[in-house]
Amino acid sequence: MVHEVDPYRRLKDAFARYATGVAIATCAPPGRAPAALTVNSFTSVSLNPSLVLWSLQRSAGAYDAFMAADNYAISVLRAGQEATSTRFATRGAESPTREEFETWATGAPVLRERLAGFDCRISARHDAGDHVILVGEVLQFDSFGGKPLLYYASGYATGPDVAKAAAD
Repeated sequence: MVHEVDPYRRLKDAFARYATGVAIATCAPPGRAPAALTVNSFTSVSLNPSLVLWSLQRSAGAYDAFMAADNYAISVLRAGQEATSTRFATRGAESPTREEFETWATGAPVLRERLAGFDCRISARHDAGDHVILVGEVLQFDSFGGKPLLYYASGYATGPDVAKAAAD
């Protein structure tokens, strides 16, 4: 007997052949607790104006918080932050604490320990299947040297050590 593999699993496995960085997206919508989740869909869009995007799954526990927010922050994780990634990848994860985050211009939490940080005002939301693409204008950013945390084939890896690339 031949067992057919779930076509979505096969597609997900094919997507997993592309190594990505790992980041934490955060927001602090008015009247709500801050929310955070792990993303690997973060990418730059434009330098002028300075735009970035990431994809928010509609079934994510933090979906309502991000849809109510006008801003978000992205904290790019470095090697050794696997526990942070796993924590915020877990549905129902506790809200970010004041001790582990700082706030910049928009008030969205930015991890204190990070490889890079981006504070963004949401400039567009685009429906995209079972996700919403959140485009943000970068208002403030920083970066530090170190090894990035990568995600590949459903597991963590690290990349080469990089020098500090940018400053705010």
